[in-house]
Amino acid sequence: MKTTFLTLALLFSLTVFTSCREEKTADEKVEAAINDIGEDLENASDDVQDAVEDVNDEIEDATEDMKED
Repeated sequence: MKTTFLTLALLFSLTVFTSCREEKTADEKVEAAINDIGEDLENASDDVQDAVEDVNDEIEDATEDMKED
């Protein structure tokens, strides 16, 4: 009896959670995709900037080492 009740409760809760999802329109999907692309571009830009700073630091370290020799 308990397992039947728990099974029915689980099926009911899964039905409620999956059927209450809000459907997105095509415009909303496009807007979400554009926002995702914008965030990805920002992250890529930050990564490039970090890489450039790392290269500049390595160049400065190398020139200092050459001056010491």
